Amino acid sequence: MKIKNTKMLTGYLGHFIIRLSVFLLFFYLYLTDRENIWTKVSTPVWKEFNPHALIWFNFMLIIISHFFPTKLITMGVRKSQEKYFDPVENYSRTGLLEIVKKRNAGAWGVLIVWLLFNLIFGILYFCNVLKEADLFMLTVFFYLCDFICILFFCPFQTLIMKNRCCVNCRIYDWGHFMMFTPMLWIRSFFSWSLFLTSVVLLIHWEVKWAKNPERYWFGSNKNLQCANCKDKLCQIKRKLNGGRTPE
Repeated sequence: MKIKNTKMLTGYLGHFIIRLSVFLLFFYLYLTDRENIWTKVSTPVWKEFNPHALIWFNFMLIIISHFFPTKLITMGVRKSQEKYFDPVENYSRTGLLEIVKKRNAGAWGVLIVWLLFNLIFGILYFCNVLKEADLFMLTVFFYLCDFICILFFCPFQTLIMKNRCCVNCRIYDWGHFMMFTPMLWIRSFFSWSLFLTSVVLLIHWEVKWAKNPERYWFGSNKNLQCANCKDKLCQIKRKLNGGRTPE
């Protein structure tokens, strides 16, 4: 399988490299200055300018950008908008209903697994086994994993959702909620502002799904069909998976 270079794939690989660099930078700071890294990143710049604190603006910007997705963002996000719905003629309403039931069941499965997984970190934090710096690094790791899931391997896609690609993913815009879940446990402006904004984005996505599920399924939206896909973000993932496609 030869990988076709697309603007979206090139852009997302570039973003992955940036996220990897951010992760490595903060991981180095975590190893060398663990006691002070949380204080540095969580102190608002209007109180004391610190370049470490700019990570908050980076995080917040990527959340807000998904409320107003442009063509620089994959169809996986843009499909929620009416202008990107190109209806399949006479698509099966029964098929759509079955997909809705199947995708909702998968979404509940992912939510339960994710919350239980992060509950472990919350318990360890309140037992003083983990510190703020540890939960922050966990968030930065999830920040990197977001693009690993898009480009290389997604355990939720493979094991629970079983959708054919990210463009068709029912929970694509859950990424930021999942990314900032560790911040729920820390009482600070830095942590709760990010977590609560990501929850608003999650609700925004779910409302759109509930109102217009036909926009999210390749069986009813031509823009989500492989033949019409311009993103081609699944290529590396499919190659690593031996070319196999779910559904």
